[in-house]
Amino acid sequence: MAPSDPGNAPDPAVIQDAAGTFGLLAATVRVELVWLLAGGERDVGTLAELTGQSVATVSHHLGKLRLAGLVSARREGKHQVYAVDDPHVVDLVRGAVAHHEELRQTPPARRRRRGA
Repeated sequence: MAPSDPGNAPDPAVIQDAAGTFGLLAATVRVELVWLLAGGERDVGTLAELTGQSVATVSHHLGKLRLAGLVSARREGKHQVYAVDDPHVVDLVRGAVAHHEELRQTPPARRRRRGA
């Protein structure tokens, strides 16, 4: 879907929803969880191991992502298996990570002055 005409601002409710998504992704562990889930479904124990977080912490963050509709869960035996439900959020996370990888590879003298 193409972006709206930059001359016409989106509905304020849409802007608020977008800000809410950025707020939800402000937690490092949530960005990492979306990144990992973009690579395929995983259970909480595996995600905890990969992130270095406790199962309780990962479950807490997955719950927030699930309530926001960004991830879903299904039961597989004794485990809850999580998957990303929003490809746009995957694109946001991948784009932000790629942006910051590029910045780290650019000599400071060549970087444009930015707020990020």
